Amino acid sequence: MEITNEEQDYNSLVQRRHEELKELVAKGILPFAYEYEVNNYSLTIKNDFEKYESKDVRIAGRIMAIRRMGKASFAHLQDKDGRIQIYLKRDELGEVYDVFKLLDIGDIIGVEGFVFKTKTGEISVHTKSFQLLAKSLLPIPVAKETTDESGNKTIHDQFVDKELRYRQRYVDLIVNPEVKEVFIKRSKIVTELKKFLDSKGIIEVETPILQPLYGGAAARPFVTHHNTLDIDLYLRIADELYLKRLIVGGFDSVYEISKDFRNEGMDRTHNPEFTMLELYVAYKDYNWMMTFVEEMISNVCQNVFGSLEFEVEGKQINFSAPWKRISMVDEIKLASGVDVITATYQELVQVLKKKGVEIKGGESKGKLIDELFEVTVQPFLVQPTFVTDYPVELSPLAKPHRTRKGLVERFEVFVLGREICNAFSELNDPIDQKKRFEEQSRMIEEGDEEAHQIDEDYVRALEYGMPPTAGLGIGIDRLTMLLTNQSSIRDVILFPQMKPQKG
Repeated sequence: MEITNEEQDYNSLVQRRHEELKELVAKGILPFAYEYEVNNYSLTIKNDFEKYESKDVRIAGRIMAIRRMGKASFAHLQDKDGRIQIYLKRDELGEVYDVFKLLDIGDIIGVEGFVFKTKTGEISVHTKSFQLLAKSLLPIPVAKETTDESGNKTIHDQFVDKELRYRQRYVDLIVNPEVKEVFIKRSKIVTELKKFLDSKGIIEVETPILQPLYGGAAARPFVTHHNTLDIDLYLRIADELYLKRLIVGGFDSVYEISKDFRNEGMDRTHNPEFTMLELYVAYKDYNWMMTFVEEMISNVCQNVFGSLEFEVEGKQINFSAPWKRISMVDEIKLASGVDVITATYQELVQVLKKKGVEIKGGESKGKLIDELFEVTVQPFLVQPTFVTDYPVELSPLAKPHRTRKGLVERFEVFVLGREICNAFSELNDPIDQKKRFEEQSRMIEEGDEEAHQIDEDYVRALEYGMPPTAGLGIGIDRLTMLLTNQSSIRDVILFPQMKPQKG
């Protein structure tokens, strides 16, 4: 295979860095240090310059730009908070200054010096000493800007290839520091959720990831094998059935923020490994949970972002309570003219085909209803909206609606056409639950790979008695996407699953 000029240039840069590494070692310089005491950061120094002016500081970071001018040099260091300029003078540093000639963009150094402002007004650190902490052996893609005779600016060598950025997130974080802000916000969202739940006295627990039976959601699982027990186990698709066992056991309220795994397709809102918050509260129902969700999400918005209003994909979203509440079956009827409770299977198939939906055959009636909702209602739910009262076929773990036959007490919240949470008045009748599991088992036999298995132990737990319970699941990834205005789930997962690279 012929090597391109670009590849030759890259290989030359890598070779040069390895040569510099040898020179550094020959000079007795340790190229990969053990530690360095840092006592200040770029943002703190810049924000409180009057306090730090002429004071000694110790900072550390990655060199992101170098400008050498014979007897002096400038460089920009990037630390956890941002960038700050450093100034090095040959006359002051002596032979140590020659070491700086062997450093490159990407190298990590520690600097001790005093804070000052340059003639152009840039806050900088006048270097009294520096230490190489890690030599970068691969050149990082640093954007360069050129201006032509007409004043038109062109930016070169940006690290913009989305797939490469996801595969090499470490490089993405280096050269696109705004990416880190999304993940800092994600961390704060999770922290605020936990603080809110803890303040309500809801107990955080842990449940198994490896499970002998999968359940709690309509999804296809990942399968693994335990050698000692010689049994197949499943990576959990949901926490639900274990958390409700704890409600049976006497916990009044529990929650878990955990990784779930579903062996399904990948797109901008689906990753096979994702993060869920699930919580269950005894003696409550889905009506109570709606008000609870409004309060919890509004609390997160206010405490993390300082606002209940967000611009997402060019639309203004307002999380102020109360949120709109609509019935799923009523909205489908308004949008399509179809009463999904009385409609036959074939009638649903015909309506969907007219709307251009591909019907492969073998879908359950519940699946067809869900498809009809997705094409006629869901895309138009822009502001936070509770969609309530689902057909029983869609919700094998929800309690029957107390006034509307054929429905269950369930809601999902949609924003911008995206589902961000799912909740039930939980089914606590063991006889009804077993019948629904048996119906799900029949659906598995007919080819539905996402139907529930029969969990006899869970039925046994319900037979001991579970109090009325409200349950909720919130997708942390989708919530983060929404609040940080990201269009792909891969932009809020540090290391998303990727297809294997060719070759």
